[in-house]
Amino acid sequence: MTGSEMGWLKTLGLHRQELRAWAMYDWANSAYATTIMAAVLPIYYVNVAASTLPDNLRSAYWGYTHAIAVVIIALISPVLGAAADLLGAKKKFLFGFATLGVAGSALLYFVDEGQWFFASTAFIVSNIGFASGNVFYESLLPHLAGKKEINRVSTAGYAIGYVGGGLLLTIQALWILLPETFGMRNASEASRWAFLSVAVWWVLFSIPIFRNVPEPRQDPPIAKWKHGALLRMSFVRVAQTFREIRRYRQLAMFLLAFWFYNDGINTIIKMASVYGTEIGIGQGHLIGALILVQFLGVPATLIYGTLADRIGTKYGIYLALIVYSGICIFAYFMSKAWHFWALAVIVALVQGGSQALSRSLFASLVPHDKSAEFFGFYSIVSKFGNIGGPLVFAVVASRTGAGRSAILALILFFILGFVILSCVDVEEGRQAVQAKKSAFRNGDQYTRPT
Repeated sequence: MTGSEMGWLKTLGLHRQELRAWAMYDWANSAYATTIMAAVLPIYYVNVAASTLPDNLRSAYWGYTHAIAVVIIALISPVLGAAADLLGAKKKFLFGFATLGVAGSALLYFVDEGQWFFASTAFIVSNIGFASGNVFYESLLPHLAGKKEINRVSTAGYAIGYVGGGLLLTIQALWILLPETFGMRNASEASRWAFLSVAVWWVLFSIPIFRNVPEPRQDPPIAKWKHGALLRMSFVRVAQTFREIRRYRQLAMFLLAFWFYNDGINTIIKMASVYGTEIGIGQGHLIGALILVQFLGVPATLIYGTLADRIGTKYGIYLALIVYSGICIFAYFMSKAWHFWALAVIVALVQGGSQALSRSLFASLVPHDKSAEFFGFYSIVSKFGNIGGPLVFAVVASRTGAGRSAILALILFFILGFVILSCVDVEEGRQAVQAKKSAFRNGDQYTRPT
């Protein structure tokens, strides 16, 4: 590797092999987020899998499917995180849930007309694998990246994910729009191949993280834990963590802020196409704008990470929240297709950066010996933070009869997130982590069950 190549990788935060391998997992599983969660499966579910249901039940059943998956993930994440910390088995848990996600994605290939229950079940399985796997993937970050690297590494992961998800989605869009050109009968068959391609993509590009990222050293070794004792201790650790979060006041305060502003961000992501359709923007424009977000998000996320190194992680998130508030105001007045494209550009500038900086800031406030467990709670906040925004959107839209007022109401989430985040003392939170780390080095923090 030449000096210029190494300098470029260092700028990105990917100057070590294990950092590059870690970031490649974002490339691997972002295909699931773009194809199955956002772009292809929702349309296929409504038009094909649930085609035998009344129109009003198609979207309702899709909503129930999401809700079931979210509840399951929220309930199991902290216990699994505790178990992974106790066993020192973050990579093993990641492998298991990635396999579950791949299997669920592949099962979607076999979903045919009217098989909404099969489709819902496969999606729930795959979504549990995707979201739970991310708990262990993200919990590896504080073990791999130092304080000065963590923003760049996290943003590089998101940027690479944008490329991977956008590249595969572009290929899949060509399949769906021109199925006969690729030897497929129709768009439905092309969609099924799209689901299968996600599984293959996920497997191939997950290889680097399992080969080149070391398992963080942990005590006690796996052999010293019996299954019954491990399960009991996992629940004990979860209860302890609920109590212990009070010792990490800044971490708890950040989680509260994240709960609000992440809810607003996710609602904009989920409702953008619905809102665009309501005001008369065509499907071609909606899909094209989504692909634009994927590719424009790459340089935007990388630049955002560099900017955050200069102005600070908190101020980087502040900037994103201000922009998102402006997005809500802009969307309120949107009426033409080019407005939606302009909105997509603005979203792309801050979406990946805000998510990456939130992840890196949280990672810097987490005690290393409980990283998987704390990221389990991070996952809970992220998942349950997907409820309030859509609910507010639905209530306001139903009361006013239009989505314009509903999209404007989302500003409240960004204001609350901004205000609470301003109360977070990041340096104090990091010092608390260092104090815990020093105490851990000077004594065994684990109580072995008898």
